Amino acid sequence: MKVDLENRIALVTGGAGGIGRAIALALAENGATVVVSDLNNCDETCDLIRKAGGTAKFYQADVSKADTVESMIAAVENEIGPIAIMVNNAGVNVGKDRGPVHEFTDAAWHRIIQVDLDGVFYCSRAVSKRMIERRKGTIINIGSVLGVVPARLQCAFTAAKAGVLNFTRSHALEIGQYGIRVNGIAPGSILTEGTRALFYNPANKASADSMASHIPLGKPGETEDIAAAALYLASDDAKYVTGHVLVVDGGWTAGYSRDW
Repeated sequence: MKVDLENRIALVTGGAGGIGRAIALALAENGATVVVSDLNNCDETCDLIRKAGGTAKFYQADVSKADTVESMIAAVENEIGPIAIMVNNAGVNVGKDRGPVHEFTDAAWHRIIQVDLDGVFYCSRAVSKRMIERRKGTIINIGSVLGVVPARLQCAFTAAKAGVLNFTRSHALEIGQYGIRVNGIAPGSILTEGTRALFYNPANKASADSMASHIPLGKPGETEDIAAAALYLASDDAKYVTGHVLVVDGGWTAGYSRDW
């Protein structure tokens, strides 16, 4: 997929790897100047962009802290230029804190909500104030299919991602009048550094088969599948698309693949 993003500055949070890195690379390949942000070092992402002939810069930031986000947005706009594309991708999952609601800890709940939901709010608030002044821009929020359908033992993650998706719609209603589009993407099972072993480790075959059984296409997606969706939503091809959540899940949320 090729679109024209020349002379546009894109900020991608959570850009150190996985989906964030794939989105950053895709935007850069199509002409955008890409700023990647993460708690972790993004030198590898930036190097990949530069080796491909693109322009990239890294800003370290914790999106769960409002003052840090405001400082990052201000620095990007002052040092590089106006942000035309904001991709709110930074997030954390449940990990070792999986458990039912009655056993879920305050610390685990707040850790996930603060990054996955508060972070989207802080970044969206900071960048939309500036986009409103310019009467243009686009914001893309990365949610999850677990914001569309529930899952066990992940109450904070499902709550946060459901919040992201409805926040996306609400924000689109508010700032469409200024020519700004706000959309979301709900990825399904996507292969990243962390999930590849779940699907392709021979020792985990039974579990992997079970995980894939609910996907009509029968396999997990690639990070590039999410990047392609973000590229479309960032482009002028989507100039009349706002308040939409694009589900990229191999058919997962179409009703599950069952024999009954």
